[in-house]
Amino acid sequence: MAVTDLFAGEIATELLKLLFSISRKSCPCKSSAESLMASVNELMPIIQEIKYSGVELPSNRQFQLDSLSRTLTEGLELSRKVLASNRWNVYKNLQLARKMEKMEKKISTFINGPLQTHILADVHHMRFETTERFDKLDWSAKRLEERIGNLKIGLGGGGGGVGGWMDEAVKRVEEERKWDGSFGQNFYLGLGIEEGKRKVKEMVFEREIFNVVGICGIGGSGKTTLANEICRDDQVRRHFENRILFLTVSQSPNVEQLRAKILGFITGADGMGGMGNDLVQKWNFQFEWRIGAPALIVLDDVWSLKVLEQLIYKVAGCKTLVVSRFKFQTVFDATYNVELLRGDEAISLFCHSAFGKTSIPLAADSNLVKQIVDECKGLPLALKVIGASLRDQPEMYWASAKKRLSRGEPICESHESKLHDRMAISTQFLSKKVRECFLDLGSFPEDKKIPLDVLINVWVEIHDLDDEEAFAILVELSDKNLLTLVRDARAGDKYSSYYEICVVQHDVLRDLAIHLSSCGDVNGCKRLLMPRREAQLPKEWERNADRPFNAQIVSIHTGEMNEMDWFRMDFPKAEVLILNFSANEFLLPPFIDDMPKLRALVMINYSTSNAIVGNFSVFSNLANLKSLWLEKVSLARLTEFTVPLKKLRKISLILCKINNSLDDSVIDLSHIFPCLLELTIDHCEDLIQLPSSISRLQSLKSLSITNCHNLEKLPPNLGNLKSLQILRLYACPTLKMLPPSISDLVCLKFLDISQCVNLKALPEGIGKLSRLEKIDMRECSLMKLPYSVASLESLRVVICDEDVSCLWMDLKKVNLDVQVAEKCFSLDWLDDC
Repeated sequence: MAVTDLFAGEIATELLKLLFSISRKSCPCKSSAESLMASVNELMPIIQEIKYSGVELPSNRQFQLDSLSRTLTEGLELSRKVLASNRWNVYKNLQLARKMEKMEKKISTFINGPLQTHILADVHHMRFETTERFDKLDWSAKRLEERIGNLKIGLGGGGGGVGGWMDEAVKRVEEERKWDGSFGQNFYLGLGIEEGKRKVKEMVFEREIFNVVGICGIGGSGKTTLANEICRDDQVRRHFENRILFLTVSQSPNVEQLRAKILGFITGADGMGGMGNDLVQKWNFQFEWRIGAPALIVLDDVWSLKVLEQLIYKVAGCKTLVVSRFKFQTVFDATYNVELLRGDEAISLFCHSAFGKTSIPLAADSNLVKQIVDECKGLPLALKVIGASLRDQPEMYWASAKKRLSRGEPICESHESKLHDRMAISTQFLSKKVRECFLDLGSFPEDKKIPLDVLINVWVEIHDLDDEEAFAILVELSDKNLLTLVRDARAGDKYSSYYEICVVQHDVLRDLAIHLSSCGDVNGCKRLLMPRREAQLPKEWERNADRPFNAQIVSIHTGEMNEMDWFRMDFPKAEVLILNFSANEFLLPPFIDDMPKLRALVMINYSTSNAIVGNFSVFSNLANLKSLWLEKVSLARLTEFTVPLKKLRKISLILCKINNSLDDSVIDLSHIFPCLLELTIDHCEDLIQLPSSISRLQSLKSLSITNCHNLEKLPPNLGNLKSLQILRLYACPTLKMLPPSISDLVCLKFLDISQCVNLKALPEGIGKLSRLEKIDMRECSLMKLPYSVASLESLRVVICDEDVSCLWMDLKKVNLDVQVAEKCFSLDWLDDC
């Protein structure tokens, strides 16, 4: 994990606002469920009394009462399930909440429809003594209807508030932020981390003869956490004058790229673009160079001695800290072996994950807790993940987990493979769909951030979820420590783009997902994965290419691929294809033709330069494609698109070279992508102007053009996008004006022009945007506002700089929240370049 991840922070309150739509359909409704149960219990005897009072009713009316009786019984059973539901099981709670909504509609239909009519008709035939019963029934029905009306999820949470489990999640996440990594910084004192820091610091800068120091230990033992703490240590930062470089190497490293970054850091040439590679070639490794200031280089997750030797530089004053599961004795001058937790330390960490406390609660079975902790053998990651998986579970789950854990051998360096058996316990308490989503995480490369947009799209397409369900599963996996959410400082409200938020996963958990996804027959696997980057496709795939592969997800991780490197494969059931590669040229696999059900295609290039991608013509056969993510590729051959992709809904172009491929003279976007809903273009430096054909994408709801520093002009007819709800133009410093037609975007709800530093004014007709709810205009050069802004009747939030805030406040608009933004400068995205 890169050191910048530490400062990005885990998901916090802002991200929870992004999940607000889930909170309105989740399950903070236990009190309402109790009220419903009380009402049903009160109403049911009355219904039974009418049915069996001896008064003969017409068959159709008897049938209506029977139906109402069955419906109330179902509501009673559903209420019991809600009251018994585990508050941390977000996905299950979301399903129960939706059932409650359906129950509300069903009962309301009875009460307001046939039941009222039939009962009123019966009044004329009932005896005098039944009048009192009818009054009681009518009163109870109204009372039940009123209580059911209160079942609307999220009442009382208006204006951005959250309720129920979302409130709990806020508190839990805020507390989790105090526990950085596997432990909290203050908690380290009791977990031996201070002793480890002291010993490593002594090796690193108190002993001049130690130039390369290793931190070694089993996966999940806290090696990276210790290295991160050392980088944060004030004494270390003073000693190295804040010259600290943290790099993640991984099992599939780009060695040349890493060497260029290290040399650029040492020489101060890290901001000189492609000159890094030239410097590497000219560097003489045979003798020591003397560079003025001291520096610390941290190489995390190193697996190969051959790779490590290429990353060690002989520079006076430069120290290298290597984090690895292996002891490279020929390179290390000294080694610190991370110690596993003992006794009370292990119990404290486990209890924090399982109970939210640092000790065993009085109500818990102390012996059972200690037995489970003992089975974790002091491994921090196992203590944290298994503890979270047992949180709020009944005692029988704990006993079952203890039995399963006890079947494994002790976890130690010589038995690391047994870690999977123990960690698998944490997935056995997940629902089937949540567990499947966890296993999908093995489809992505190690030590790389997973863009949230990519992950959500995969889950939506593979598991037939909607966005709300996918987010609920994401929160549940995060709560159980099976993944970590990382956001940038701007992300988090309901208009945030998913790509501003990433998912990271510990190597051990990723390996666990791959381990649990594996099966004996490669042709029958649901996920066909390449766990590590290889020069070519696995031989096993080629040996079995004569039979169809039944995988739904296919994930490939290679270097440069040309026509001769591919072979034909048949994927009749494949719905997601993930192409991870590191190359300057990359030919799309011809077997895409044999993926008739493909719905999501992800291409991510991890090279230092954009890849020229060939064989775009295969897209002509992807009639069912819904989502396309292209990262760090050249679009020079986009003209090979010839057949309209009528089902394509989302396109994301990240760090791509546009090469004029979007020009109207080259391609008509509205013809090729007639049903596009979302278009994202981010960090595309050669994008100078948007083509006018974008304005003909009549179904487009979200247009995000961000960090495109050379964008000068928007199409004058942009206002033709009558369905557009989100327009994001963040960090486009060359953009000088918005087209006047923007005032015709009748559905626009969010406008982001922040960091458009040369944008001097808003269009005069902006007041016509009657549905506009939020404007983000921080770090703009606006000196005045058009008079028409006073007519923005739906505007509720404006984010701006302090000198502009007074202009908005002078409007004295009721219900307008003017927020003065703190300046935020972040280059975290460079870690993945």
